Amino acid sequence: MNYQTRHLSDDPELPPASQPCAPAPHSPLPSVGRDKDEKLWGMACHLSALSAFFIPMGSVLGPLVVWLIKKEEYCFVDEQGKEALNFQLSIFIYSLILLVPSMFFLFLPLFLLFGIGVVFTIVAAVAANEGRSYRYPFTMRLIK
Repeated sequence: MNYQTRHLSDDPELPPASQPCAPAPHSPLPSVGRDKDEKLWGMACHLSALSAFFIPMGSVLGPLVVWLIKKEEYCFVDEQGKEALNFQLSIFIYSLILLVPSMFFLFLPLFLLFGIGVVFTIVAAVAANEGRSYRYPFTMRLIK
């Protein structure tokens, strides 16, 4: 049984909820021990960032809400939620930095940054759905 998964059950083989999650290895292969719900919530951490198309600051609020709700139940969601939050906060900081130079280039750098953000978000969601841990490139690790 995979001890990285923590469920709220009475199974004696699972570690108690008070123990911290072990850091997951970042392998390209799917993790066999992750159940469907854990993968679904891990994917939701990433895809909830796309709520920015409908909700102001949704790119940060979406992953934050999913992470806060499910981080105690699943270690994978805890890990991927932090990763999604760090990436979205990094994109937000980069966009603030690029705001002034973008005014001189018809906002092209901002459009490219947001396009890259959407692509990496979808790639991360697919990886999480397969049960793989995903690390975004160019991300400031603000939440540990």
